[in-house]
Amino acid sequence: MIYDYEVFTGKGGKLSLADYKGKVILIVNTATGCGFTPQYEPIEKMYKEYHDKGLEILDIPCNQFGAQAPGSDEEIHEFCTLHYNTTFPQMKKSDVNGENELPLYTYLKAQKGFDGFDDHELKGVLENMFNAADPDWASKPDIKWNFTKFVIDREGNVIARFEPTADMGKVEECIKALL
Repeated sequence: MIYDYEVFTGKGGKLSLADYKGKVILIVNTATGCGFTPQYEPIEKMYKEYHDKGLEILDIPCNQFGAQAPGSDEEIHEFCTLHYNTTFPQMKKSDVNGENELPLYTYLKAQKGFDGFDDHELKGVLENMFNAADPDWASKPDIKWNFTKFVIDREGNVIARFEPTADMGKVEECIKALL
């Protein structure tokens, strides 16, 4: 169950997901130097609009995709607050795939695997890059790129996985339906 996991905050403290029981949670792996980085803007908008109604956001910076989150936790936080006025909490930079992945991500990927990219201007670029590296990439549940989002309902169930190419309006609709 999602509430069995914990993550580290950007300031080094532990955060138990059990603290979010009864809340809708958006979990997203982020990067500051990515083509999808402007998604911080609609994520912050949703946080401001729905936080009082029960939305929590777990922003987990990750440097595994194109080394697009190279800074320290403090530098990443500074960038996000300066450029996107983010107010939601930011977690410690962590791996979401591989040997050192957060156990939370092992669980999330087991609940909702990769189901393809939505139509987006970067869809072809991503698919070509992955095809060159691993012809079997699409059948694996791994996180494919920065800004993959998981939506958790108030009972702790993983309801949806949205790839970075997903329209942010679809993400918001899913969250609104759960609040």
